[in-house]
Amino acid sequence: MISKNIAVAATTTWILMVFGANAAGISDDRVRIGVLSDMSGQYSDSGGRGSVEAARMAVEDFGAKVLGKPVEVVFADHQNKADIGGAKARQWWDAEGVDMIIDLNNSAIASAVNVLAKERNKIAIATGALSNALTNEFCAPTAIHYTVDSYSIASAAVDAVLKQGKKDWFIIAVDYSYGKVTSEIITNFVKEGGGRVLGTVYHPFNAGDFSSFLMQAQASKAQVVALANATNDSINTIKGAREFGMNKTTTIVPQLMYINDVHGLGLEQGQGLVFATAYYWDRNDESRAWAQKYQARMKKMPSMNQASIYSAVTTYLKAVEQAQTDDGLAVAGQMKKMKINDVFSQNGYVREDGRMVHDMFLVQVKSPKESKGPWDYYKVLDTIAGEKAFQPLAKSSCYLVKK
Repeated sequence: MISKNIAVAATTTWILMVFGANAAGISDDRVRIGVLSDMSGQYSDSGGRGSVEAARMAVEDFGAKVLGKPVEVVFADHQNKADIGGAKARQWWDAEGVDMIIDLNNSAIASAVNVLAKERNKIAIATGALSNALTNEFCAPTAIHYTVDSYSIASAAVDAVLKQGKKDWFIIAVDYSYGKVTSEIITNFVKEGGGRVLGTVYHPFNAGDFSSFLMQAQASKAQVVALANATNDSINTIKGAREFGMNKTTTIVPQLMYINDVHGLGLEQGQGLVFATAYYWDRNDESRAWAQKYQARMKKMPSMNQASIYSAVTTYLKAVEQAQTDDGLAVAGQMKKMKINDVFSQNGYVREDGRMVHDMFLVQVKSPKESKGPWDYYKVLDTIAGEKAFQPLAKSSCYLVKK
C-alpha cells in the first residue's frame, strides 16, 4: 500500500513537472502566428495580403524575436467557408505549431475557431469578424474580439441619424451571421430611440443584383435605409440606391465601411455617408507615420482591420514576453491586464468576455472638393468612448462574465 502511494505520488509529481515545463517558456522554440483571412474573395482588400503584411510589420518592429525565440508569420485562405477555415485552424494547431491565429474576417469561421481555441488552449484574435456572438455565446478564455463588432458600429451611426429626426427605417442585410446579428441590433437601437423599422430584407452573400431589395426598401417609404452588409455588397447597394435616385430622398447608413470601400466607391458617390469606424490613418502623427510605412509596401492605405492586426500582434508579443510563456491561458490573462494605446487603439483594454474595448469615431465621407488628395476621405465628427460604443457587460451572455 505504501509503495503504491509512493508510485502515485511520483507519477503525480512527474505530471506536474511536465505540465509546468510545457506551460513555461516557448513551445517548439518558436512563436508562430497564423493569419487566416480571405485571400481571394470580396474581403481580401480589407484583409488578405494586407493583413499578412501588417502582421509582418508588427513582428519586424518587435525585433522578430520574443524571449530569445524567433517569431514567424504564416497565412492561409479560408475562402469564406467555415469547413475550410476550421480545418486549417485544426491543422495549424494540431500539427504545425501555430500559437495564435488572427484576422478571421468571416463571423462563421471566427465562431468555429473560437471553439477550437478553447479546446486547445490557443489564442484566437478576431480582427476582421463582426458578429457580437464572438463575445457572447461563442466567447472563450483564449479568444479576443479586437476591432469592431455589430453593436459598436451600429450604436454611433444609428444614434446620429435618429437625432436628425429620421424615425422610419428599412434594413438591407446579408444573409449570414453578421447580417442577422447586425440587423437585430439596428432594430433594437432604432426602437430604443423612438423609431420604427418598416421592414428587413436579406440578400445572398456577394449578390450580383440589388434591384429587388432596393425596390422593397423604396416601396416602404422609409426615411433611412441601413445596410447590414460589407465591402462589395455595401458598395453595390449604395451604387444601386443612387441609380434608383434614393439618395435624394433617403438617408443611406452603411454599418461597415472600410476606407478601401470608400476608395472603390469614389467620393462622388460616397460623399456625405456617415458611419462609425475604429481607425482613420490621418487622425494623428502616429497613425499617419505607420500608415505611410504600410502604404509604401502595399501601395494603399490600411483598412481598420489591417491596422488592428498590427496592434493585436504587437500586444500579443508583449503579453508573451511579460507572461514568459506562449501558453494560451497565460497569454490571454496577461493581455487582459494591459492598456493598449498605439497606432490603432486609444484607451484600449481587453475585458473578461474577450472584447477589446477602445474609442470609436463617427466619420463622414468628404466631397471631392473637400478632399486634398488620394485617401483624404474622412471628416471625424465625433469620438465615442469605448465604454459607450461597445455592448456593456450587463447585457453579455458570455459565461466568463461574473454577474
